[in-house]
Amino acid sequence: MCNSAKCPLRRRKYPPGMHGPKQGNVRLTEYGSQLRMKQRLKRTYGLAEKQFRKFFENAARSKGDTAENLLKMLELRLDNVVFRIGMAETRPQARQIVNHGHILVNGVNVDIPSYSVKVEDVISVKESKKGKPYFVTTFEKVGKQTVDWIMWDRTKLEARVVNTPDLEQAKQQCDIRQVVEYYSR
Repeated sequence: MCNSAKCPLRRRKYPPGMHGPKQGNVRLTEYGSQLRMKQRLKRTYGLAEKQFRKFFENAARSKGDTAENLLKMLELRLDNVVFRIGMAETRPQARQIVNHGHILVNGVNVDIPSYSVKVEDVISVKESKKGKPYFVTTFEKVGKQTVDWIMWDRTKLEARVVNTPDLEQAKQQCDIRQVVEYYSR
């Protein structure tokens, strides 16, 4: 680790390049902050722009608060549920586990990360994969960090979605109202 003022590994409060430090405190416009929130939410759940827009349109069409509907839809994606259970350390890792066909939903193999999980669905790992070293170590950790809307059964090594997601945890990440305002333009 270098100790000089010009160390490339040191974090700076401005972007790199010749125009970086000159900008100072540039205030974001309302549109800019809305765009940033949308991008943050989109990247958090690992979605493409087209996918994210479809989620928003479905949330806007369904009854109730659009912001809460959008968050519920995003939280109930299969890759996110696998992440929330604790079978993966990150959402991209959860997406890969689902893509590789290791996950069963109600006893049926599902390899689509965007699959929408419903209340009372049972999520488990294939019997042939339960003995693999990754899942053996993962099952020891699972259950300690689960959210209250998912119930983990240690004896059967499966999770059940008991009710709709608690949105307080997801609302802390970003201001979902700004995302709704962005798409309402």
